[in-house]
Amino acid sequence: MQCLANLDLVGEDCGVAWAWAYLSVSVVGAAFVVNAYRPCRAGPTSVFSFFGGWLTGELPLHNIVWQALATAIFGLFGAFGSWPGWLGLGITAVSWVGLVGLHLEGRKSRLVVDRSLTEIFGGDPAATGGADSTPAADGATAADGATAADGATASDGVTSLGAGTMWRAWRLVLPIARCGRTFQMARNIDYVGDGRKAHRLDVITRRSDRPRSGPVLVYVHGGAWIIGDKREQGFPLMLELARRGWVCVTVNYGLSPKATWPDHIVDCKLALAWVREHISEFGGDPRFVAVSGGSAGGHLGALLALTPGDPSFQPGFEEKDASVDACIPIYGVYDMTCTGRPGDPRYVSSYNRGLLRLLERMVFKRRLEDDRVIFERASPLCRVNPDAPPFFVLHGSNDTLVPVRSSVFYAELPRAQHAFDVLVSVRPAHAVEGIVRFLEEVRRGDVAGVTRGGIDGSHSAESSAEGSEDLVARARPDVPSQSG
Repeated sequence: MQCLANLDLVGEDCGVAWAWAYLSVSVVGAAFVVNAYRPCRAGPTSVFSFFGGWLTGELPLHNIVWQALATAIFGLFGAFGSWPGWLGLGITAVSWVGLVGLHLEGRKSRLVVDRSLTEIFGGDPAATGGADSTPAADGATAADGATAADGATASDGVTSLGAGTMWRAWRLVLPIARCGRTFQMARNIDYVGDGRKAHRLDVITRRSDRPRSGPVLVYVHGGAWIIGDKREQGFPLMLELARRGWVCVTVNYGLSPKATWPDHIVDCKLALAWVREHISEFGGDPRFVAVSGGSAGGHLGALLALTPGDPSFQPGFEEKDASVDACIPIYGVYDMTCTGRPGDPRYVSSYNRGLLRLLERMVFKRRLEDDRVIFERASPLCRVNPDAPPFFVLHGSNDTLVPVRSSVFYAELPRAQHAFDVLVSVRPAHAVEGIVRFLEEVRRGDVAGVTRGGIDGSHSAESSAEGSEDLVARARPDVPSQSG
């Protein structure tokens, strides 16, 4: 272009070029917003839809800020000297309205989470540290000596209730949760003793007033059983719990294709057994160990909770304690047969066929039709039993990687994509507050009217153990909640 050759970036000719460029950028931005509302779930395009909708849906206000800066820069170069620039500005303005709507959708997660927890525990969430409780300014001190923002502190040094610290403005502005100077991390502990990177874990505690006998959360990362690392996921939840005096453990495990099922769950069981035996050295209380994880980690966490003492998953260490006291799987896969309901072909979709190919070729390395039993034994949905610990399952209504029909016993967060909890934003802040309340209520034994029973939802008796009870609230943003 002549204007670029002459380095005249604001001339009349270049103004027209900048106008068309701005229009193109505006259309792309609008497409991302539309995708955040109406993601594509068809086949391979679902992956691209996830990446396009994830950051847009979780950081809508951040998107408005950078788009406003980009608009100002385009304006300086004369983009609004011709009609394409003004058309682009109109499209951008509509996109901003959509982004504000996504922010408001994220705030609705508070209502969904509160409704779910009320189903489980009853009572007023605001009265017990739910999302409606408002923290005092930093440093304000309650009558018992604990900060009002952090709630009451028990004799073991664990802050049990209160609005916590997720809502401090700088944590929402900076979306990446970082393990800074506030925390102490013991890194790369070998929980097997074989020196493999896949068999290492990190232990996270708060640096000041270290816990003396704090409850424990074990977090299992996701990544389709083939990628991922303990350093990448779950930190908004783990850091909030660590601030309250919990001891958090994030684990690596063997990944496919090098690992073949059930290597993945065996490694997680080994890590859990290590935690039961050694976590007291880090100020943790081995008498209460909860597990959480996202995606493949949600699947592994749920299976950990449902299969204590299963000798096929604990070869050579059957006598060790690898049990779980509470489970919070997030956007996990609970049916490895990929039907949505074991034995029911009506739920097979193009998505499920793609997942099944991945599982057959990379994870199980055998075909479902040749050995259906191993797929079913790997499915939390098929391992429901009356002795399972309390579950609180979360999923996003817009998840394009794991369909919500695979997870029907949950708090369904409106417009949330897969991996919604990786970043710090309004929606995961509400989710973390709900998880904190759930864990503390279970830890105190305040599971009113509910006994141990694990996952059991609208799949009904066909896929659940006889007599098991539903511990998971199934609140959805668009329908009245109901008990299972």
